[in-house]
Amino acid sequence: MWINGIAQATLSARDRAVQFGDGCFTTAAVRNGRVLMFDAHLQRLRQSCERLQMPVPDWSLLEKEMQHAARSESQAVLKVILTPGAGGRGYSRRGSSAPTRILSLSPWPQHYATLQQQGVRLITSPVRLARNPLLAGIKHLNRLEQVLIRHYLDESDADEALVLDTQGCVIECCAANLFWRSGTCIYTPRLDQAGVDGIMRRFLIAQLTASGQTCQEIEAPAERLLDADEVVICNALMPVLPVRQIDNVAFSDHRLYQQLFSCCQRMEVT
Repeated sequence: MWINGIAQATLSARDRAVQFGDGCFTTAAVRNGRVLMFDAHLQRLRQSCERLQMPVPDWSLLEKEMQHAARSESQAVLKVILTPGAGGRGYSRRGSSAPTRILSLSPWPQHYATLQQQGVRLITSPVRLARNPLLAGIKHLNRLEQVLIRHYLDESDADEALVLDTQGCVIECCAANLFWRSGTCIYTPRLDQAGVDGIMRRFLIAQLTASGQTCQEIEAPAERLLDADEVVICNALMPVLPVRQIDNVAFSDHRLYQQLFSCCQRMEVT
């Protein structure tokens, strides 16, 4: 782990990430010494800093640090966290130090290969996401909802959770975005009120558009998803997985999954 370019694992207790969950992050796949979708991850961090009105880091320095962290890795996970730095007791950022950069590497998750073959089982989470258009879409450090979703998931034998918002609309999984197909129509949840607009989600929507297909972003109740012919989940690491079951409803068609998986094979490294 590196904090502000120094190999260390100790962060000031006064850092605003610790005090208030003030900050943002991105999680990237590393392969053969390079960060996959590097530019997209940097763009996510820039947009998140802008939305949160955070002081920005030295972007050229951060780029070099990310590339350096990935250089010797054949396959790994790189997480980058940005915070406004250490500050005073109250909510105000006045008096905060320079932005904090935290980079960490983790082993590659091996279970995704198995799930690509056998499919993912989802259960509907009893924890629902609050609607907040100010924070919707970005990957900020306030992840308590996801922590509680994961807690309930860990008590089950399911692979992932289907997460709704407080209005009962389908939003995402605990750590993935959703697509589904009904006939020839492809859908994904609208994320302007809650949820994370993932990098892989953006990439796949762009790929579908480039192929002349339409992916409709809609508000939909869980029943709409359960009536689908096929459901797929995605994130920057999976990168896509077929869903075999949601609660007691089974899915067996993999046409959309196969198409999206082929799109992922064409992912740009930079």
